Amino acid sequence: MELHVNDILTRITRYNLIRKGRMIYIDVHQKIQGNLAGDYIAVPNLVNIVAKPEHQGAGNSEQEALESCLKKIKGKNIEDLFPAAGAEPVPKNLKKN
Repeated sequence: MELHVNDILTRITRYNLIRKGRMIYIDVHQKIQGNLAGDYIAVPNLVNIVAKPEHQGAGNSEQEALESCLKKIKGKNIEDLFPAAGAEPVPKNLKKN
């Protein structure tokens, strides 16, 4: 494949998790090219919002990554899985003095 050296390419299997009447996706990425935490990464998401890294699972198989993720999010409220709006710090060079 002709990709840039630092590109990451994955194949995705999507799961839907419905908890308390609310739905989130869990995308399990199979590494095709690039550096990831494992051959498979399971990432809870709301399409355009990705869960915090501590709620993502990794493994050597799709099943292992999914089980790792589900274990990490068991008993958590959906809103606690995702970063708060505006949670990213402002870089020092952009802060007003």
